[in-house]
Amino acid sequence: MAAIWAGIDAGKTHHHCVVIDESGRRLLSRRVANDEPELLRLLADVLALGDEVTWGIGLADGGAALVIAVLLGHGQRAFYISGRAVNRASEGYRGEGKTDAKDAAVIADQTRIRRDLQPLRTGDEIATDLKLSSPTAPIWSPTAPAPSTASAPSSPASSPRWTGPWASPNAGPLTLLTGYQTPAALRRLGARRLETRLRNRGVRGAGQIAETALEAASSQHTSVPGEKTAARMVHTLATQVIALNQQVAEMDKFIAARFREHRDAEILASLPGLGPILRAEFLAATGGDMATFASPDRLAGFGGVAPAPRDSGKISGNLHRPQRYNRKLQRVFYTSALISIRCCEESRRFYDRKRAEDKRHTQAVVALARRRVNVICALLHDQRR
Repeated sequence: MAAIWAGIDAGKTHHHCVVIDESGRRLLSRRVANDEPELLRLLADVLALGDEVTWGIGLADGGAALVIAVLLGHGQRAFYISGRAVNRASEGYRGEGKTDAKDAAVIADQTRIRRDLQPLRTGDEIATDLKLSSPTAPIWSPTAPAPSTASAPSSPASSPRWTGPWASPNAGPLTLLTGYQTPAALRRLGARRLETRLRNRGVRGAGQIAETALEAASSQHTSVPGEKTAARMVHTLATQVIALNQQVAEMDKFIAARFREHRDAEILASLPGLGPILRAEFLAATGGDMATFASPDRLAGFGGVAPAPRDSGKISGNLHRPQRYNRKLQRVFYTSALISIRCCEESRRFYDRKRAEDKRHTQAVVALARRRVNVICALLHDQRR
C-alpha cells in the first residue's frame, strides 16, 4: 500500500496543503479556500495520490473547523500539531524563510515521523458550546471590528465569498446576520424572500447581498460542532454592532454640528485633507486658540512634525525625532497630509519633489505636514480661506 501524509497550514479564509510520500518527496502543494467544494476537491485529489492518507493540521478549531469536519465526515485520520511545535521543528529544515507552504510541509513531515500527536475526533457538542460561550473565546474579542466568526466557521460571513459584502460600509450583511446565521437557515429561506426581508429593512443592494449569501450557503452542507451556539452569538454581536454604529453616526453628527459653531470652522474646512473628524481633533488638541502658539514652529513642535535639536559642545545641527509631543495632533497633521496628496495638486507636487530628493515616503509626508502647519497658521492669522 502507498502511504502518504498531508499537512494543512490552516487559516481563516484559506489553507495550504502539502502532501509527501514516505521518502519525504513532495507530491502536491496547493492553496485552497476555506470553502466546502474546494475542500472536497482537495480531498479527492489527495486520495488519488495514495492508498492510505494521514492528515496533520496546525489548528484544532476556529478557521480549521470546517476542514476538520469534512475530513472526519469522510472517515479520514487527522492529527493536530500545535503551532509552537511547527515553529520549533521548522528550525531543523532548510531555509530561514517562513511561508504557508513551508509550514504545511513541516506539518506533513512531522505527522509522518512522530508518534505522539493527538488525533482529532468529532467534538462533544456540549463541550464545544461551553468553549464558545467562554468570555475568553475569540468571538467575544473586544478588538474585533465586526462580529468575529473565528469560532463560528459555519456562519456565512466566514466564507471567502462573503468578504466583499462584509467589508463594505453597507450595513446589509449585519442586518442579514441578525436574522439568519447558518447556511441551512439561508437555504430554507431562499434568495427571493431574503432579498425582500433586506429591502424592507432599508438595505442597499439587497439583491446582490442575498445572491452572495445564498451562493456561500449553497456551497456548505457540512455542519460543524457548536453551530447553533455560534449562531446565537453572531446574532447577538451583529445586533450590538448595528446599535453601536447608530450611536457612532449620531456622535459624528453632533461633532460636525458643534464644529460648525467655532469661529475658525470655515477656514479649517477649506483645507484639503482635513475631514470633519480631523478638524474636530485639531481644535480639541490645540484648544481652539492659535494665540497659544507664538509661531508655526511652536505649533509644529507641539504636534511632533518638527525635529528637535540635540547639540552639545562643538556638535551642532544634530536633529532628532522629538520625544514629547501631542500624539493626537501629530495624527491630525500626518493623516491630513497623507490625504491631501491624493486630492490637492500643490501637496502632490511638494510630495513628489521630496521623493525626488531621495526622501522616504514617511519623511516626505512629514515634510508636507510641516509645510501645511505654516499654511494653517497663516490662514488662521489672516482669517482667510
